[in-house]
Amino acid sequence: MGAGKTAVGRRLAALLDVAFVDADEAIVEAAAMCIPDIFEVYGEQAFRDLERRVVARLIEETPGVLALGGGAFVDPRTRAALAGRTVTIWLKADLDTLVGRTAKKRASRPLLLQGDPKAILADLMDRRYPIYALADHTVVTGDQPLDEAAERLAALLRREGVLVDVA
Repeated sequence: MGAGKTAVGRRLAALLDVAFVDADEAIVEAAAMCIPDIFEVYGEQAFRDLERRVVARLIEETPGVLALGGGAFVDPRTRAALAGRTVTIWLKADLDTLVGRTAKKRASRPLLLQGDPKAILADLMDRRYPIYALADHTVVTGDQPLDEAAERLAALLRREGVLVDVA
């Protein structure tokens, strides 16, 4: 949450001329309600179940760049669905960066409405970062321009042989 998955993902997809899908946007479309409302009406577990189903569908349907919500990769079934079919990249950011970025959109982030955002983010980092480290690659994000971050990701994918430039 706040690492830049959507913003950098959009730029990476444009740079590579491939489709971009934000899993959270696809969940909102599938549920016909916003994420805070899903949490409030049905609870986090129902949201996570829907998230898992939507991500599984997107993996099948969408070649290109897929930005997952912060909790999606934590789910072992989602990680298993991604394994071998996708290249996973963790955009890693420090706590202060995450706090600054999420402060702008706190109302749309249900997990941050349950107390002190910095403490919540620190707790999420403690619990999630060891799991995020299972991603195929880790790229540290900070204050660099979004286009620069997208270029770094494209270069990484080229080095790994995932992208082949067609001349």
